[in-house]
Amino acid sequence: MAGSSLRARRVAWLLAALAAPAWAQADLVPIVGATGENPPPPWVYAGLPAQKPPATRYAIETTSGVRALRIEADRSYGNLLHPLPGTAAGLLTWRWKVDKPLSGANLKTKAGDDAALKVCALFDMPRERVPFIERQVLMLAESRLGESLPSATVCYVWDPTLPPDTLVPNAHSRRLRFITVGGALGAWADQRRDLAQDFLRAFGEESANVPPLRGIAVGADADNTGSSSLAWISELQHRRKAAP
Repeated sequence: MAGSSLRARRVAWLLAALAAPAWAQADLVPIVGATGENPPPPWVYAGLPAQKPPATRYAIETTSGVRALRIEADRSYGNLLHPLPGTAAGLLTWRWKVDKPLSGANLKTKAGDDAALKVCALFDMPRERVPFIERQVLMLAESRLGESLPSATVCYVWDPTLPPDTLVPNAHSRRLRFITVGGALGAWADQRRDLAQDFLRAFGEESANVPPLRGIAVGADADNTGSSSLAWISELQHRRKAAP
């Protein structure tokens, strides 16, 4: 029982910062607004409950002539969230680059579980599809936090160490799966992902049906490695698939 309680607490902390608010929103608002230094609503910052590490810093600036969101992690944690309740999973596209990578990051270990840059899709998968033990841990974690937590999340992570498109379960919770994305340091790279396809790859053994989205998150963290990073993202868009 003590082990389950400790695991629930860790899962609660991990997923709480990905718990998209239940606000109504038709589709993804651009993360880089036409004016201002901060992403426009409904983008919102979310950290850990009673967070001890400093917050990852976000600001809209211009780099190499491109207006983009600057993401700076320094022994820190925190995500930007955009709710998309009930939205069918479509195509997610964006541009990003990393100017300063993390030191010591390793997605396969708890000590190295950090990312200089990540984009996450939160899915509203029915709880009955979650394996029994993990479902119980998730329910216990929710009881501790007093809020609903995402049951299936796929994160695309900039990672220079693993082959591109490697699927990696999170070292703390299998409710979160990583897909690595390569890219040259300091260079802009265009990304295009089929969210439904990637969900089935990551969670297909649990659900043959693709659930609707719950939200989209962008972030960087360096609290486990105690390192620092600098990255940028722009032109983040979600497109519904055209009818066949």
